Amino acid sequence: MTSVALGGSREFDSIRAIADALGDAAGRLGDDTAAVPQGEGTLVVSTDVSVEGVHFRRGWLTPADIGFRATASALSDLAAAACVPAGITAAVVVPSEFTEAQLVELMQGVGSAARMAGCRVLGGDLSGGTVVSVAVTVFGHSVRPMSRVGAVAGDGIWVTGVLGGARAALRAWLDGREPVPDAREAFAHPPARHAVARWLAAHGATAQMDISDGLGGDAQHLAAASDVGLRIELERLPVHPAVGAEAGRLKQDPALFAAVGGEDYEVLVTLPRDFAGAEACLEATGVPLTRIGAVRRDAGVVCTLMGAVVPVPGFEHRL
Repeated sequence: MTSVALGGSREFDSIRAIADALGDAAGRLGDDTAAVPQGEGTLVVSTDVSVEGVHFRRGWLTPADIGFRATASALSDLAAAACVPAGITAAVVVPSEFTEAQLVELMQGVGSAARMAGCRVLGGDLSGGTVVSVAVTVFGHSVRPMSRVGAVAGDGIWVTGVLGGARAALRAWLDGREPVPDAREAFAHPPARHAVARWLAAHGATAQMDISDGLGGDAQHLAAASDVGLRIELERLPVHPAVGAEAGRLKQDPALFAAVGGEDYEVLVTLPRDFAGAEACLEATGVPLTRIGAVRRDAGVVCTLMGAVVPVPGFEHRL
């Protein structure tokens, strides 16, 4: 519940309704500023915007899904940096036909994602526009903030979870079909990878980032930032169960389909050559970890499929 007395405008009526709906996921709402809880280490901040027609369509998702997905994608950047989340703010733009009930439901989704990550909604802003837009700023603390910089030749390239589920859902929607439930869930409710990312940082990770622009695109980002080359063997990729059917419709290899897809929000990480802790990672965090390649001295990214070099473009956030 809000702990700040609010005036009588329509906007403040909406804030009161949102605070009630958020419950224990709400911080001190109502002020023009937000106090970020203290934590150990360095304060890390990131902002991510989710825009209707670019990242989602309203016909695909409920308002709660929209809020959850926008918040989870922003929190994923904190996860990749090995941060403990401290809180979020959400700036929401909605068109005139969006009802207050839909706005409250959207913010319930925001609160659910914040609660999943172990933090609260500290504040934000409400405004009107032509499409739904949710800009989420996330705050966290890390004793050793991770980044894309630090991979060295000889490191192994690893990835958490499974890839391609979000793209499987997207392909079904674009073809006018309803995705299978597991694929829809992967798109609408990206997983929280905070615990596993911190575990990796504590066990020798040299560089890491989340996979939002597709494996091909994000591998390029990591290689450039660390000034190294990456060689990825696509047949090693852990592929989401929904990928096979959608890849078959496109007559595309499932591993390549998964590599091209974006918005999986898994962690791409480099670890020392002798790292052998995949089983320990699974036991400690419940998240599988798969080695998919190696870091090289030369520049650029080379992806192979059963030994043959194949191009893997990055993911375009445009529907």
